[in-house]
Amino acid sequence: MVLKAHELRGKSRQELEQQLQALKTELQQLRVLQVSGGGAGKLGKIKEVRKSIARVLTVMSQARRKALREEYMNKKFKPLDLRPKLTRAMRRKLSKTDAARKTLRQQKREQNFPKRRFAILPVPRDSLMQSE
Repeated sequence: MVLKAHELRGKSRQELEQQLQALKTELQQLRVLQVSGGGAGKLGKIKEVRKSIARVLTVMSQARRKALREEYMNKKFKPLDLRPKLTRAMRRKLSKTDAARKTLRQQKREQNFPKRRFAILPVPRDSLMQSE
């Protein structure tokens, strides 16, 4: 019986823990059979049970992390493992708002001396022909 992750996500935490315990006991029994020389069909099931245990643990940890993300959603500080990974340089980079900030002096200078705009008038074609 292969467990599907989407089916596991619908279950409560207690149900997942019970399922995990059941799978672990099943794995233990299969390991005993392996030592005592059980059938090939049973030995092949060990891999399936191990994968199912991994799926249950994955779903449990995802649910826990999701709850933590919601808890820390609007907090000023977040745990390191909930922050975006990125690269070291990108984590240290200024935020867009901080990078766009200007000093008071710079604001005054831009206000008092705006960028000059010059209009370039098109040269009539007739004058081009005469110069040749």
